[in-house]
Amino acid sequence: MNAPAQDRPRTLVAGVGNIFLGDDGFGVETVRALAGQPLPDHVEVADIGIRGVHLAYRLLDGYDTLVLVDATARGDEPGTLYLVEPDPGSATGAPTDAVALDGHRMSPDAVLALLDTLCAGTGAAAPRHVLVVGCEPACVEEGIGLSPQVASAVPGAVRMITDLVHQSAPAPTGLT
Repeated sequence: MNAPAQDRPRTLVAGVGNIFLGDDGFGVETVRALAGQPLPDHVEVADIGIRGVHLAYRLLDGYDTLVLVDATARGDEPGTLYLVEPDPGSATGAPTDAVALDGHRMSPDAVLALLDTLCAGTGAAAPRHVLVVGCEPACVEEGIGLSPQVASAVPGAVRMITDLVHQSAPAPTGLT
């Protein structure tokens, strides 16, 4: 028999960003494109947008892996894709009492710091694995729509995420 679905490690792919700031909408546009792809049963895809507090509370539902999809300025050419595994010490480097509860200005680092605080208060467990699929933005000024460079990177990001979640698919256990 297979393990019950609720006993299997779960993965949340969360698109974050502000669609009203050009390429900052990369994460949201990528998860929209990803939603049409066949994914393993243990994977959930969510358009989080700028609702960082919502993401933190959602993670309390118990995910083994979090894949954040976001515009990520690292200095390369616009449209460059990155796969980053944050150092656990740096992802929550902000003191938990310094986390501002402004849902419209919460960076992924602030979300993870808030999550640590929430987990400590509820006994829930934070995701064991956090990955960031990022894209170098060309423009994050007011305006709707991705730049051509970032828009052309979305299919590659979808392939990257699809490969990641298929690699992390839990193997069937106890087959008879």
